[in-house]
Amino acid sequence: MGLLHASILNVIPDVELVALVDKSALMSRVYKKIFSSTGIKVLNDFEKLSGLDIDAVYITTPISSHYFIASNLYKEGIASNMFVEKTLASNYDQAKKLCDFAKNFGSVTMVGYMKRFSATFRKAKELLAQGSIGEPHSFKAYAYSSDFLKLTKSSQSSASRGGALRDIGCHVVDLALWLLGDLKVRDVLSDAADLGSAASVSFTAQTSYGLEGRFDVSQRMLNYRMPEFGLAIEGSKGRIEVNDDKLSLTLGNGSLTKWYKQDLSDNVVFFLGEAEYFRENQHFVNSLLNNKMSEPNFESASRVDSVLNQVRNRSGLE
Repeated sequence: MGLLHASILNVIPDVELVALVDKSALMSRVYKKIFSSTGIKVLNDFEKLSGLDIDAVYITTPISSHYFIASNLYKEGIASNMFVEKTLASNYDQAKKLCDFAKNFGSVTMVGYMKRFSATFRKAKELLAQGSIGEPHSFKAYAYSSDFLKLTKSSQSSASRGGALRDIGCHVVDLALWLLGDLKVRDVLSDAADLGSAASVSFTAQTSYGLEGRFDVSQRMLNYRMPEFGLAIEGSKGRIEVNDDKLSLTLGNGSLTKWYKQDLSDNVVFFLGEAEYFRENQHFVNSLLNNKMSEPNFESASRVDSVLNQVRNRSGLE
């Protein structure tokens, strides 16, 4: 993820990539080979960023290190503006502390929930705002991958990425919060002994206005070589079904309209990974240049950590 973001930032006007930090000797060699002619520094410790007059830092390390790095960047005065890959922190308490740091320093912050910049999910938000399906009354959300398809129980491999819920489930939780509003977890339906390493998790939740829904998250689903995220939202006048690639709107009279992401102006000036990666980086850069709040920022991203914390508490793992 560090290499992906660095590559995108390197082509955005008004951005000067100053330094890359990685403790891995292998990745340092890769970075030096790619950026050797640019004057970009390759360092092995984030504290060596001190004195470089940096406007913003991207933190793309494992989730377990996010709080330590971000809090020390604030304390050492190295940088106050930050982009942190999802999830913001390892737990809700850490996320709240980072929100406090950001407020105290007047930071421009962002967290890498790039699906908000997907053409299909943006269209779904537009349709909901227009009242196309009337008053929503229920939803289903999923996040699937085949990463640990052959596992029959939790593993260290899944744990190293925070388990299915924190690795891929966080994206669809963020989408539900963005599209539907705050969530309160009702019941955890899976029997995982440890949500921090579980490859599959299911739970139900309710919004502040009574909209009920179910989340199914699994890293061992057949035929999902790449992670897929989706929601189905039922309303008084119709239904929306949306995933990474397409969106369908079914109205009460039976009429059906479909959009594929190719139909929704999904082009960007520099494509790497997915179009939404460029859009989120451009949004963060524009927010910095104009000193405006970005979305999703630390505060909104902490709501995801709050939901994940509720799931853990409801499962009896307080």
